[in-house]
Amino acid sequence: MKVPKQIKTLIEDGLVDEVLRQMMSGKEATIYIVRCGDKIRCAKVYKDASQRSFKKAVQYREGRSVRNTRRGRAMEKGSKFGKKEQEEVWQNAEVDALYLLADAGVRVPKPYGCFDGVLLMELITDANGAVAPRLNDVAMPPEQARKDHATVMKEIIRMLCAGIVHGDLSEFNVLVDGNGPVIIDLPQAVNAAGNNNAQRMLARDVNNMTAYYGRFASDLLGSKHAKEIWAHYEAGTLSPETKLTGLFRESTKPADVEGVLREVEFAAKENEERLHRIRVRELLAKAQERQK
Repeated sequence: MKVPKQIKTLIEDGLVDEVLRQMMSGKEATIYIVRCGDKIRCAKVYKDASQRSFKKAVQYREGRSVRNTRRGRAMEKGSKFGKKEQEEVWQNAEVDALYLLADAGVRVPKPYGCFDGVLLMELITDANGAVAPRLNDVAMPPEQARKDHATVMKEIIRMLCAGIVHGDLSEFNVLVDGNGPVIIDLPQAVNAAGNNNAQRMLARDVNNMTAYYGRFASDLLGSKHAKEIWAHYEAGTLSPETKLTGLFRESTKPADVEGVLREVEFAAKENEERLHRIRVRELLAKAQERQK
């Protein structure tokens, strides 16, 4: 087996002792099982952007802040340095999300850090100690499907309460260990409050999971968990303890278009007045400087 050069660097640095085998290769990375001392872990080696098949990555990057203004400008220009920085931000997004979600109590693999394009993390195993299967390889009776669906909905709620939407959740991004579903693959995780696509992505995540579990428990297919969850989020009533019903009644109240336009007009007028005050202060300051 050919060992990737990124992992060779980690071996030289003493972070990894041995590559045991390749586990899988996906659209954005290849996963290896590695030994770190006496621990068996996962090493996720990210593919170069030119090899990655993840579509519409730009919509996932919306709302991700870059503290260094030089880096931000380079990323906007798309320079060679900027592309390198963009890749680093993309890779670090997953490890940052894993740490944040683990602290929030979400069932995700425990991260151990991201080094030169390699994410080291916990290896998820089943009840027998073997590598845990992906959800798409698991069949179940209706009772188990309903139970696990409810569990995943709670995990999605915990993620949203932590300010995160997975953005690509499906039966291919969930493992099943001895205690149930574990959510994986988060480089495309989005900021729920800072990304205009967050509501649509949340709905897709929820509907994907409902469709899969609905194969085994068809009564789940008529539920409206996505709209129910987002309604709680917008109202500020969402918490990890929120009890879902799967029911949601669409509002029949007509939109107050005139009211919205009045608010927009008022905000524009306020902004115009604010800019005018700033301009007046600048002119006064210049006049005082000339008098000195």
